[in-house]
Amino acid sequence: FSESAPGQPFWHPHGQIIWNELINFSRELHKKFNYQEISTPYVLDNKLWKISGHWEHYKNNMFITEYENKTAGMKPMNCPGMMLVYKTKTRSYKDLPLRLFEFGTVHRRELSGVLSGLFRVIKITQDDAHIFCTNEQIESEISSIFQIIKTIYKDTFGFSYRMELSTRPEKFLGKKEDWETAEQALEKVLKKQKIQYKVNKGDGAFGPKIDLHIKDSLNREWQCATIQLDMQMPQRFEISFIGKDNKKHTPIVIHRAVFGSLERFIG
Repeated sequence: FSESAPGQPFWHPHGQIIWNELINFSRELHKKFNYQEISTPYVLDNKLWKISGHWEHYKNNMFITEYENKTAGMKPMNCPGMMLVYKTKTRSYKDLPLRLFEFGTVHRRELSGVLSGLFRVIKITQDDAHIFCTNEQIESEISSIFQIIKTIYKDTFGFSYRMELSTRPEKFLGKKEDWETAEQALEKVLKKQKIQYKVNKGDGAFGPKIDLHIKDSLNREWQCATIQLDMQMPQRFEISFIGKDNKKHTPIVIHRAVFGSLERFIG
């Protein structure tokens, strides 16, 4: 670490070997589960962040820059870029589920007092995926993500972990019925897989989510993998697919990261 780049690790040769091996391992695993790898830009026009809602709710945590009299922001999250990739052509129900995946590097402004080695950084590289699917496909897609999580955390690295289900907050976006459907879908999969979990009431974001927590060598707990059902971003970006009835429908988006971030996982 250097004062010249707070919260941004410099990877030396041996550290870079670990980094590269994790990426190679993850890349091969995702191929087996039919993910398509993409890459999206780091700096995007503020119009995009206004559509996504980040400009209104997250601007203070973003790095802002000016370019040819236009305001842009370094991405703090990968989702808006993924939405643009989805929108580049008309999608059909036959294309779903569509699993787009990237090693997305994001930057978030953090106060120096909360930075903590590799565990809390400013430059974050996520093994981030967005799965575009129908309501009927949610359960099978979440089950598939749990398989990837088990392969990485339990079978390969021998971590024990616990899960938390975060539900609808008091101030929520969208319809109450959609939240209830999504929460029930997540609960159903957790119970089917016989996974013990704690309910974290009212801590959902754009939709309900499941967070995985593991402990470090000092017995401190860190959230790593996350799975979130998002019913808002697809509506904000007006993304759609043509259904069997030949009409436009809005897909559900499952945001998920399995390492969570490479930095924290390596930590």
